[in-house]
Amino acid sequence: MKRIVIAEDDLFMREELGDILLKEQYEIAVVEDFRHTVREIEKCSPDLVLLDVNLPGSSGFEICRELKKHTAVPVLILTSRDQLSDELHALDFGADDYLTKPCHKERLVARISNLLRRYEGRTHLLDGNGFLLDRQTYTLYVDKTSKVLTENEGKILELLMTRQGELVSKEELFFALWGTTEYIDENALQVNMTRLRKNLKEQSLDGRIDTVRGKGYRLL
Repeated sequence: MKRIVIAEDDLFMREELGDILLKEQYEIAVVEDFRHTVREIEKCSPDLVLLDVNLPGSSGFEICRELKKHTAVPVLILTSRDQLSDELHALDFGADDYLTKPCHKERLVARISNLLRRYEGRTHLLDGNGFLLDRQTYTLYVDKTSKVLTENEGKILELLMTRQGELVSKEELFFALWGTTEYIDENALQVNMTRLRKNLKEQSLDGRIDTVRGKGYRLL
């Protein structure tokens, strides 16, 4: 059963959407804490996100952009805004579709079904801006080529991708690879990092991992 997360702060609208989706045999989860909306959505491991634009704290546009940095989950924007500029803004931030409220039930259901078909099999893919990583098999996809990484290489790249542009410390990488930060020889990390960089270079992705001397790494 496909799980759909509803990120909508209007209680009446949230319940109405929930009723529609339950009748269509979808599993639903709702976000009620909008202080950390992206984190709350990701905790639910959704197959699709229904996202309002006017939310407390961060706007739906910003939330959509952050989600798309971390996951390939489809996002359908639902909003009362009906200006073309808002729709274009949403699409520019990575939204997959856009509907204005109120919308016909049949139209909503059809759009959801279409998005889920389009994304079938892609929910485990991370987008690295120019390449994709299957986080289940650690297969790297670049254009029409693919390369299966070792488990350690895949774990490193996965962590860097989920924090794209941000510094990932050596201690965080130690924990991701070995479940601890104690008694780890830093050379072991360096060996895996060197192999990963070699594989990225072979796929024309040279220079994508930046070393921050004495601190860690980040994905450019």
